[in-house]
Amino acid sequence: MGPLEGFRIVELAGIGPGPMCAMMLSDMGADVIRVDRVADSGLGMKRDPRFDLLNRGRRSVAVDMKTAAGREAVLRLVAESDGLIEGFRPGVTERLGIGPDECLARNPRLVYGRMTGWGQEGPIAHAAGHDINYIALTGALHAVGSRGGPPVPALNLVGDFGGGGLYIAFGMVCGLLEAERSGRGQVVDSAMTDGSASLMTMVYGMFAAGAWEDERGRNAVDGGSHFYTVYETRDGKHVSVGSIEDKFYAELLERTGVDPASLPAQFDREEWANATERFAAIFRTKTRDEWCEIMEGSDVCFAPVLSLGEAPAHPHNRARETFVEVDGVVQPAPAPRFSRTVPAIQRPPARRGEHTDEALADWGFSAEEIAALHAEGAIAGDERTQGAATAQAAD
Repeated sequence: MGPLEGFRIVELAGIGPGPMCAMMLSDMGADVIRVDRVADSGLGMKRDPRFDLLNRGRRSVAVDMKTAAGREAVLRLVAESDGLIEGFRPGVTERLGIGPDECLARNPRLVYGRMTGWGQEGPIAHAAGHDINYIALTGALHAVGSRGGPPVPALNLVGDFGGGGLYIAFGMVCGLLEAERSGRGQVVDSAMTDGSASLMTMVYGMFAAGAWEDERGRNAVDGGSHFYTVYETRDGKHVSVGSIEDKFYAELLERTGVDPASLPAQFDREEWANATERFAAIFRTKTRDEWCEIMEGSDVCFAPVLSLGEAPAHPHNRARETFVEVDGVVQPAPAPRFSRTVPAIQRPPARRGEHTDEALADWGFSAEEIAALHAEGAIAGDERTQGAATAQAAD
């Protein structure tokens, strides 16, 4: 009974930010149908589908959108939906006959979400790219890394999931809210370049004010300062410190045993490197667990740097159930949380075409129509079921 319960969304299968958006909408209660291709598209890594966690929570129907019957089936789904998410290059859905014009003609209230790297127009809109390229174009990649070192990609969190998945999800919900009032749908053009640039808004403001140096490792919150950085501990592990404000910085000094009079002014940028060396030596005198005993839960603004294997077991994460286990796979729980309409993972990730007949029937297709689509090769069921049926027929 999440806050989006009752909304129906069609997701045209893709990778990265589109699936994350669909996962988030599903976690919040929406009924999302993932339209997969009838044959393996090569999307994603070759692994057991239950580990494709971005695909969790929704049913999969396999449709050949290159056939007239397949296109019509998708448009039938669109007619019954509130929103659609697609992550193809600009112009692809138009060529398939399921672009915004066709879909909005079938359903004028539809919110048509388009997720791309570069956006729907511009000099390089049709070029291939990945997270690292999109954040490179907006200044985000340039800003991350150590002083004197190269830019460091922050996994693919900033472009794919921060500037991509989160922004298209936000755009879809905004569009759904507006459509509830106006009765009219519209197109949401979400680009990872736009989203990653938006995430840099504060930094651009500081840069314009002369408070941010356009060089990595020279700023208060990019690892350049001694009070906002990561330190290695005696056992080769690490801890994070973010003691920016006066009272937090004072507590850092107290708990590390540093005399404030022995340090230069906190924001004396030219002394940060020397101060960092001093604190690095102090943090190497104890293990990570020993520092946790001294600092965790205090106002130092401190946390141990946990590995992927360690994080789910931390007492705070366990108390809040930040991680859950579904179908034997430990994974992050839905976020954010609601007091009344509680989000939940509706089901594990689906195999391609696992719910074709069931989902189409739930969305208004008759048994005869489903059988006809199978006969035309416009849809397919679960590949394992299909394979078993083929083998049985051969016998």
